[in-house]
Amino acid sequence: QVQLVESGGGLVQAGGSLRLSCAASGRSFYNYGLGWFRQAPGKEREFVAAISLSGGSTSYADAVKGRFTISRDYAKNTVYLQMNTLRPEDTAVYYCAAQFAIFDTTQGMGTVKGYRYWGQGTQVTVSS
Repeated sequence: QVQLVESGGGLVQAGGSLRLSCAASGRSFYNYGLGWFRQAPGKEREFVAAISLSGGSTSYADAVKGRFTISRDYAKNTVYLQMNTLRPEDTAVYYCAAQFAIFDTTQGMGTVKGYRYWGQGTQVTVSS
């Protein structure tokens, strides 16, 4: 089992920044690729960003590329999502997720079904 707890959400004006954190506990943090997803009201959960086992590979949704950065800290068993230049359309509940991985790649990490463990989510609201 892997337990994931997100934090760092809140209300921010357009153009502002937030950093989301996701603390992991349970099984070895080193064995999991990690991702961030988001879900706006009335919409399906969508991929935001992913990071590989070593942290050496990352991938992003086109909508956030160049504005968001995913990173992981092995000492703290935490994955982060730095969000800059936020837009009202970024408003959503943000979830972190973990999937057991063998290969150090983010290939195949862009879909909801690939993840076994999920956090409870943290709300991000961007006002215009």
